[in-house]
Amino acid sequence: MYIIVLKYLVPKKIIGLTIFPFIIVKDKKLKLDKVFINHEKIHLRQQLELLILPFFVWYFLEFFFRFMICLNWSKSYRSISFEKEAYCNEMNFNYLEKRTLYRFLKYII
Repeated sequence: MYIIVLKYLVPKKIIGLTIFPFIIVKDKKLKLDKVFINHEKIHLRQQLELLILPFFVWYFLEFFFRFMICLNWSKSYRSISFEKEAYCNEMNFNYLEKRTLYRFLKYII
């Protein structure tokens, strides 16, 4: 895992993103935010499970379908199974030690 600060590469309204093996952040202060980093580490694990490229295909398709249903960017983003898993467990710093494979599937519904 590598944390990189690239202020202008990260889209507006987003403070960071993960593209295995990198966590890209807008602000260097985020490198010290343990909850944020744990959230992004969960995404790293999800990406590894799905062999990276299928993760992004699934992520964007799930976002697209959810957006078509509710027509709300924020609700669609928050309802993506990968995001639900990461948000629900970002404060549990032992989560990745006990996490089972494909745990994001629990959050699809």
